[in-house]
Amino acid sequence: MKSEDRPGDAGSLALPPTVEDERLRALRARVRSFVRHEVETGGFTPSGDSWMSSWDIEFTRKLADQGWLGMTIPTEYGGHGRTFLERFVVTEELLAAGAPVTAHWFADRQVAPSLLKFGTEEQKREFLPGIARGEVLFAIGMSEPESGSDLASVATRAARAEGGWTITGTKVWTTNAHRADHMIALARTAPVDAGDRHAGLSQFIVDLRAPGVEIRPITSLDGAHHFNEVFLGDVFVPEERVFGAIGDGWHQVTSELAFERSGPERFLSTYLLLEDLAEAMRRGELPADPQLGRFFARIAGLDRMSLAVAGALERGERADVAAAVVKALGTRTEGDIAEYAAMFPGGHGVPESVREAADAALLARPGFTIRGGTNEILHGVIARGLGLR
Repeated sequence: MKSEDRPGDAGSLALPPTVEDERLRALRARVRSFVRHEVETGGFTPSGDSWMSSWDIEFTRKLADQGWLGMTIPTEYGGHGRTFLERFVVTEELLAAGAPVTAHWFADRQVAPSLLKFGTEEQKREFLPGIARGEVLFAIGMSEPESGSDLASVATRAARAEGGWTITGTKVWTTNAHRADHMIALARTAPVDAGDRHAGLSQFIVDLRAPGVEIRPITSLDGAHHFNEVFLGDVFVPEERVFGAIGDGWHQVTSELAFERSGPERFLSTYLLLEDLAEAMRRGELPADPQLGRFFARIAGLDRMSLAVAGALERGERADVAAAVVKALGTRTEGDIAEYAAMFPGGHGVPESVREAADAALLARPGFTIRGGTNEILHGVIARGLGLR
């Protein structure tokens, strides 16, 4: 499919009239028009997995100028005081169009709402306006070399020091830490309690340019660099950069993960590829296959599930289990689409116009089900949430 045709094709993702009122439909139309203009004028080239791998700080600033960053941040902190549903509509349209949103993604998606929930007044006023302007960028420091998705086993330690804390340890798979300004780091501030492995964890706002911080690249199979290892060698963090309450890190992280795991990015990373396949079938370059419709149906269902989580977050409700369901099912769908495109059934070769995107998606597939928590970990979260464990 030609890139200039794509922005208008995301209409199949629009919410039903009973959910999406006229205000949301008008916002969707505005975003779609903006994206179409950007593609037609060379502002960006659509790409799959754009929330992870398409870094464009200038495009981020354009979104800020439109009022589409920091949408749910109150106006008193430099945001726009809009709803989670409005943000959902904007995010969905940008992802469906393959827009380059990586630069601001983590700050806008999960750091901003976490700051509003757990941050001090000083932290809110220091960071939130910059996030809404696309000028303050964050990375997330959760996973570790020997911990992976088992966050309760983190080995990074924070010890009290005069005026603050010193942090020592290693974080891994830290997306775009080499470009970000700060990292929210999870560290152990008390010894492991055999009776409660989740106790004694705390979060800190770490300046990624501070002495003792070393960032080393992790190169993906396709040669791309967005993952990193972050080494923290007695990095000093002043007391005012403690994030939330000491010892409350586990509760904070699980709250944050609801934002990380439930959004439309968890099932739209290969959406452009699906559109390409549909267009190839329409042109007669590939035979019609009912499996394509099944994929669109899966995405439509996931879209409604993700929307339901957005509504729960809007109401201030806990949504960690529902978010885990969206993430587990969504990333599996993304991977299935990648495999379907790269190994099209019946021995039919995928057209050259689709081949590069299909191969790239297949290489990226292992990462879909790792980032944000492996499916094995998510299945445990879901089972416990449903009382099955």
